[in-house]
Amino acid sequence: MISTAPSSVSTIPDLFHQSAARYADRPALAMINGPTLTYLDVSHRVMQLAKMLNDEGITSGDRVAIYSENHMNWGIAYLAIQEAGGVVVPILPDFHTGAVSHILRHSEARAVFTSPRLLNRLDESPAKFTINLETFQISRGGKTWETLLRLGEAALTNLKARARRFLHSAHEKESPSLAVIIYTSGTTGHSKGVMLTHQNLIANIQSVRKLVHIVETDRFLSLLPLAHTFECTLGFLTPLSAGASVHYLDRAPTAPVLLPALQTVRPTVMLSVPLIIEKIYKQKIIPAFHGNFIIRNVYGLPPFRKLLNKKAGKKLLQTFGGELKLFCIGGAALAPDTEFFLREAGFPYCIGYGLTETSPLVTGTPPETTRLRSAGKAILNVQVRIDHPDPVTGAGEIWVKGPNVMAGYYRDPEKTAEVLSQDGWFHTGDLGYIDEDGYLFIKGRSKNMILGPSGENIYPEELESLLNEHDWVSESLVLEDGKEIVARVFLNSEIIDQELAKHATNEAGARKRILAFFEELKSAVNQRTSKFAKIARIIEQPEPFEKTPTQKIKRFLYTTKSAGGDPSM
Repeated sequence: MISTAPSSVSTIPDLFHQSAARYADRPALAMINGPTLTYLDVSHRVMQLAKMLNDEGITSGDRVAIYSENHMNWGIAYLAIQEAGGVVVPILPDFHTGAVSHILRHSEARAVFTSPRLLNRLDESPAKFTINLETFQISRGGKTWETLLRLGEAALTNLKARARRFLHSAHEKESPSLAVIIYTSGTTGHSKGVMLTHQNLIANIQSVRKLVHIVETDRFLSLLPLAHTFECTLGFLTPLSAGASVHYLDRAPTAPVLLPALQTVRPTVMLSVPLIIEKIYKQKIIPAFHGNFIIRNVYGLPPFRKLLNKKAGKKLLQTFGGELKLFCIGGAALAPDTEFFLREAGFPYCIGYGLTETSPLVTGTPPETTRLRSAGKAILNVQVRIDHPDPVTGAGEIWVKGPNVMAGYYRDPEKTAEVLSQDGWFHTGDLGYIDEDGYLFIKGRSKNMILGPSGENIYPEELESLLNEHDWVSESLVLEDGKEIVARVFLNSEIIDQELAKHATNEAGARKRILAFFEELKSAVNQRTSKFAKIARIIEQPEPFEKTPTQKIKRFLYTTKSAGGDPSM
């Protein structure tokens, strides 16, 4: 049976009920090397859990948090909260305990689903109760004041529920129904509660289903945090709308865990941030080409390079289980050299652009219509425009309008007014341009842009992509230091160690070789940039940069640090 995009649904529970009726006996959610639940199984558990939440006083508009690693019960909790009339507040498991407490207080969450591993981080939770995500057992912490409060709570439950439903129904006539509040962890350090409605999410799901072909026999392997809207909307809700199955790891996706899981699941669809495929390319594919003298010498010839890339692409597909049809990349820019390889290798990658505030997808393209360095075209029912484009480059701030655009930031009308205009355009803060065929190209963040000596626009992300092309470079960050442009570079330790073992006999020799490499790298990059955008210095970053859940570097942590220092350290 070929699935069709969801129709005649107005809420996420409606969408899931539709799928549960159509695909009752199909697998829905599974733990790798663990249980598999059918759509009927999931439906029963969702309804039971929703009733439990209602019995505990959770009703329309109440916020309920989910603070846990990925698990199939995460999705059951998500659906049950909304079935009970509540609003989901997903919290990333990597958030600092202070940030978690802030989110729970700011959202006024009445309950928290959490995993046993994270339970001890909720000692000061303002929520009335917590629910073990693995067993769905309720815990109230045993505090005296909570026990006393509980004695009178049962008598008020029905009255409160009726009052909330009345108030909510009156409010709902004027505004869309709220589905989730997602607190972002961005590159600027400011966490805001993004309010997404049921209509936002359903509109995005419908547009995605028109963009790429998802059917009930598809198998998704989940790698990214479900608390992030990229994974939740595109890797959880979208497959469930099509009758597909989603499979979860029971631990972090390290190579020893991921490789056997790929062979077990044989996924047809995966969502990924660029870092995952970039690491595979730099740590596995490039060394395989460079390790053989003959291959290394013929790889520079286009006919041989294409042949070798095609062969490597076939091996890569087998590594991913052999049945992959969509490898969807988003969350950050993909390195140009990695994308070039994927194109020539025939690897079925697709690129998208989006934000939490847009539910998330704004632009995208299926594998057969990707365009090098582009984030694709605007998806169905979404408009994209460039505000005040530069007359020379065509670049300007990306604005978005459509049914996927958020309702606003929770309890923050000032910040909402800064990014949402009266006529519905969302000001993304990202810079880009649109070519004559409608493809969007991202230049970077407007807040990251450096102003050149004569008013020129310098985009750090473009310089970073040039730096990252070198095998020795694992990742980089370009900053402004006074009137100079400086690059911090974190080296690829595996390749560096091999190189130094060949050419450096002691620590002083190794330091000298690294310094020489930085000068070579600076010269190579500057030959490919405009005069006003040349890098003045390259210094070594001693440890990996701290990153957001989508693996974007937290730039704000480094802009205040001195760019000076000994580059050899």
